[in-house]
Order: sequence, then C-alpha cells, then structure tokens
Amino acid sequence: MVKFENITKRFGKIEAVKQMNLEINDGEFLSLVGPSGCGKTTTLRLTAGFIKPDEGKIFIDNEMVNNVPVRKRNIGIVFQNYALFPNLNLFENIAFGLKARKMDPKTVNKEVNTLIEIVGLRGKENNFPKELSGGQQQRVALARSLAIKPRILLLDEPLSALDAKVRLFLRYEIKRIQREFNIATIYVTHDQEEALSISDRVAVMKDGAIQQLGEAMDIYNHPINKFVADFIGISNFLNGEYMGKGEMKVNSNIIQINRIPNKKINSEITVAIRPEKIEIEEIIKDFSSKIKKNILEVSIKGITFLGSIMRVLVSTQDNLEFLVDLPAGRFSWKGGEKAYIYLNPEEFVFLEKKNNKT
Repeated sequence: MVKFENITKRFGKIEAVKQMNLEINDGEFLSLVGPSGCGKTTTLRLTAGFIKPDEGKIFIDNEMVNNVPVRKRNIGIVFQNYALFPNLNLFENIAFGLKARKMDPKTVNKEVNTLIEIVGLRGKENNFPKELSGGQQQRVALARSLAIKPRILLLDEPLSALDAKVRLFLRYEIKRIQREFNIATIYVTHDQEEALSISDRVAVMKDGAIQQLGEAMDIYNHPINKFVADFIGISNFLNGEYMGKGEMKVNSNIIQINRIPNKKINSEITVAIRPEKIEIEEIIKDFSSKIKKNILEVSIKGITFLGSIMRVLVSTQDNLEFLVDLPAGRFSWKGGEKAYIYLNPEEFVFLEKKNNKT
C-alpha cells in the first residue's frame, strides 16, 4: 500500500505536484495519465525515492519513507528505455538484483527460470539485449524488476518506444503478470486508451493535481470537468444558457438534458456527449419516437475511416459542430449531404466549471 498525504514538490517556482492525497491499495493497478508536464513522472519518482517531497508525507506499507533511500524501499522499476545491461545476457540481467542480495546460486537459478517462463522468453536465456526485440527487452526489464519481489512495481511509460501491435500485446501481458504477482503497481502513461484498458483505477492529472480518480469506466462515462472529458476519449461540448427544467439554449436551439445535478446551477453551463452516443439518420421521420427538440438538421462536413467505425463531422446551420461515431458498415452519406442527428438527453454529462479538482 502506498499513501500520499498532502504531497507537494517544487522545482524552483514550478509546483510539479500540488497537495496530492492518494492511496494505492495492495494488488491494485493504478495508472497516472495526463499530458506532458502534468506531474505523473514526478509522482513516480517521489514514490521511488529519487526525489524528496517539499511538503507532506509518503507511506509505504504504513512506514513513512520520506527520508528512506531508494535502495531500501524494495521497489521494482521499469523505465521507458528498459535500462538493461548490454554486457549481460537475458538470464544474467534478470538475476542481477538477486545476486546483488547475495542469494545462493540454486535459489537464483530457480527464481530466474520461473520468471523467464512467466514472461514467455524460454529459449532466449543466453541472448544479449541487442539480440532481442524491443518487446522482448521490455519483458526482460519487467522480469528483472519482479525478481527481487518488490513491495511496489513502478512503470514509467514502458511501452512508448514500441510499435502499436507490440504495445497492444504487452499491455495485457503486463496486466496478467501483475495479477499473478498481486503487486501494487503505479503505471505512468500519456496514452489514455492504454490506461483505460488495463487499470483498476485511473488518476487523470493536470498541472500537478489530480483532476479525477476512479475506475476507468466511471471516468469515461462520468468525467467531472471539461479537461477530463476532453483528455479521456473524444467528447462534443455544448456551452449555453440553462433555462431550467432540464433545458439549455445553445445558439438558436433548445436542447433537453436529463442528467442535471441536484444543485444550484448558474445560467451558463457546459455539457458533453460522446460521439458514439449521437444517433444519425438520413431522414427525420426515422426519429419519430424521439424528443423533437433534440433532433438537429446537419450537413456532412468530413468523414474519417477508423477501421471498425466511421467518424463523421457534421455541422448545423448555426455552426454547431459534432463528431458522430457509427459502425463503418452502416455509413452511406457523402460530404455535403444533409442528415439528421439525435442527441439523447440521457447521454449528456454535466461538467463542473472548476478545473483543478483534487
């Protein structure tokens, strides 16, 4: 278990991490996700002990570790660049930490062979790093980190240097291995799809603060503010005047919104709706059972093929633009043609104005 209590870290006048409170439970896979400079790698380095906080306390298994050096924290770390020893073969790289702890050779041999089996590299024991692919090197780095039976596993953008197909395979391998060892893991990435696909919880960061922390599906379906809705996935945003009774005015349109929180709302509000939640039809009568005020006439402005889906950019006469996702096989429109979209009032998400929620 890792616990941050009011942690702040400054580099000169820049607050890289601001009053952070965070807990990572035993066996949990937590991803820190956000744009470059948001503080996610600084959070990882604070956990490892490479840097010390300026304020607050860090606990690992209920032990306050602010002044405990890296070597005594028993933490496994996998870096973006693998950091393998080029003069050691695969077996020797994995065994390095065990030999440094003066473990007897029989135990080292048993532990390393078990890990080689787990990461799927049997037969590569005598290969040197330059003889391995990027994905294989990354698995060696992971096995070496796990060999010492760390209390926590830290991964700093471990897949960013790999091609898309290898990344997809390894993200599930990492999750499988993490589950097998049942080890608390902090995973840093700027890839929101990667974070959503393998995490128990996701912390979305901006300017050194956690904007939202929760399960991946909850963050995707219920983003708390515009930054989260925009960074995690794709969203369409509507800014307008709240008229009461679940209605908002956007340009010349009155839109029905059902998921309004039970709180006092200012007249100006922002809501979001995901592209896959918008329906599109060729003729208006296909929406005969829908709420009429949420049916908008649009023209097709752009079409992007994304494999299993088509992403369509549409625009209303008063210049409201929407992205609409639909199965590729269902799409039949051409650029410039007229269509109709339906904005389901149940699918809008009300967004808080505050952008620095922690």
